[in-house]
Amino acid sequence: MKHSTNRQTRRGRGPARRIGRSLAFVLPVVLVLSGTFAVARVNWSGASSSPVLTAASGASSRADARAPQHVLRDRLLVELQEENPGVALTHLQQAVNDRPSLAKHCASIARALGKAAVRVYGPTKAQSYARPVCDTSFASGVTTANR
Repeated sequence: MKHSTNRQTRRGRGPARRIGRSLAFVLPVVLVLSGTFAVARVNWSGASSSPVLTAASGASSRADARAPQHVLRDRLLVELQEENPGVALTHLQQAVNDRPSLAKHCASIARALGKAAVRVYGPTKAQSYARPVCDTSFASGVTTANR
């Protein structure tokens, strides 16, 4: 039995509640879609050619471009021949400091520089340029080139 003093109010059943429920459903959908579109439009490859990166364009541009560590290695090998291994090792250390993503390739690049230095300068003079760049990998390259 209902008491006359317990009157049910209309609070929570008006147009504000309907609008609130609509927003509660629509707003998360809008936020998810806008976030998805924003992430899709970001140029994650670092190339400035195309503002939108799709799966197909990303795969073809990666196949066309050379990896940064290979470009750096080739540039340093040219420097080694034109100047000396000390200059090449200094530039290797600077490149690794500037782009930490190259650190995992530092040892292999330094070993390649050591082997090339032996071919250009001979083992004794090449060893004189050894420095503690990339955990003495340059010296390791000089040693393995002597074998």
